[in-house]
Amino acid sequence: MHDYGFWSLVPPMVAIVLALRTKQVFLSLTLGIWLGWVIVNGGNPLTGTMDTLAALVHVFQDAGSTRTVIFTLLVGSLIALIQRSGGVAGFIHWVSLRLEQKASNSKSRKMIQLYAALTGLIIFVESNISILTVGTLYRPIFDKMKIPREKLAYLADSSSAPSCIIFPFNAWGAFIMSLLLTQGFEKPFQTLFGSLIFNFYPFLAIGLVLYVIFSGKDIGPMKKAEKRALEEGKVIADDSTPMISDEVAMIEAKDGSKLRAFNMTIPIVTMILMMPAMLIYTGWSPELSGAWFEKIFSAIGNGSGSTAVMYSVTASILIAMLLYRSQKIMDFKEMIDLSIKGMSGMVSLALLMVFAFAIGALCKELGTGQYVADITKTWLSPKLVPAIVFVTSCFIAFSTGTSWGTFAIMIAIAVPMAQNMDSNVSMAIAAAIGGGVFGDHCSPISDTTIISSMASASDHIDHVNTQLPYAALAGGATFILYLILGFII
Repeated sequence: MHDYGFWSLVPPMVAIVLALRTKQVFLSLTLGIWLGWVIVNGGNPLTGTMDTLAALVHVFQDAGSTRTVIFTLLVGSLIALIQRSGGVAGFIHWVSLRLEQKASNSKSRKMIQLYAALTGLIIFVESNISILTVGTLYRPIFDKMKIPREKLAYLADSSSAPSCIIFPFNAWGAFIMSLLLTQGFEKPFQTLFGSLIFNFYPFLAIGLVLYVIFSGKDIGPMKKAEKRALEEGKVIADDSTPMISDEVAMIEAKDGSKLRAFNMTIPIVTMILMMPAMLIYTGWSPELSGAWFEKIFSAIGNGSGSTAVMYSVTASILIAMLLYRSQKIMDFKEMIDLSIKGMSGMVSLALLMVFAFAIGALCKELGTGQYVADITKTWLSPKLVPAIVFVTSCFIAFSTGTSWGTFAIMIAIAVPMAQNMDSNVSMAIAAAIGGGVFGDHCSPISDTTIISSMASASDHIDHVNTQLPYAALAGGATFILYLILGFII
């Protein structure tokens, strides 16, 4: 593999900086991808342009990427169906009655934000399912209570991945344990849980979410967004573009249909429950050994996350169609037409996913993550290992938009580094994992960041800008803790 050195950093950083400065995500990603392939082709802009187009096509050669694009479109169908059925309106009415009975408007706003955050924490089986559930359930209620969509995106994003790491009984945990197994740990489960006490970032991120909710104190761009929503009634800024088109975000309940909350909750619960079942199904093999619970956990680890999500959303759509047909709300032709309309509202997001996958593949071709990791290995003090591993993981995840890819790179480096330098291995593992989650939270090209913007119907760059100060605050505190504990332990 060719060593591109510093040049491997240029394409993702150009894309990220341009996206944050101009809010033109597609243009920024296109320029970053093109620049990367020009570098690969030795500075030739013509072959670089041809390879850029080829790279976008090659995204669909990867089955996992294709399934993710398909599931994104299917989510649009699900959202359209549950809105048209009156399920969303019914859920809003049901929640509103209970909030109005209990508290003032100020307290009601805190309670509904708390419900949203707790929902994200409870659904730790898969981060995208968690984000989608929070966004789908609470966006209409947040709009009614004049809570900015940037706040919903923040709550969904900052409660999903942290909970998946804190409660690693999911594909996240299984993936990390498989990485630990390759590093020679005979009991990766115990090793992972032993490192959890040092994994400060997810705990601080969740703690900060709860503090923001209960205190009502916001910082930076989020403070401006809250003021705009309360004083002007605008849940999204005038110059911003929501990640879901208004055709999906604003579908009214069908005339004459009863507003029933279960028309939304039953499909959503179906989607949530199907996720672990599909992970087990796609990962099951007769060769699995051990007790029954060990087989199930191994199957979850072997399962395909993209396949499980796609099957889960499909099952949810089918259940929704049968439910609405049994109530004679819509016939099947109307539901199919509505499903296609819902898909059309997700085309821009699906396209953004394609660009994100393309720049991720480019970073792999350039060796971006490995370069960042390699340049830090030669000048580390044992006492600085946890802090530097954390910062390096942050930068890799931010530049590449993937926490899992960061785990794969950094655990392979952090473990032998800590062992050879007589540093705390558990803390080094935690720093690699926490840094991956932190960088992923901040990155505008991360799939979870994109899906958070989509689920909340928020402008993507607005979500990145409003979440960044909170993530940076939790990340900064984590870095300081690693610096202190590196000298103490």
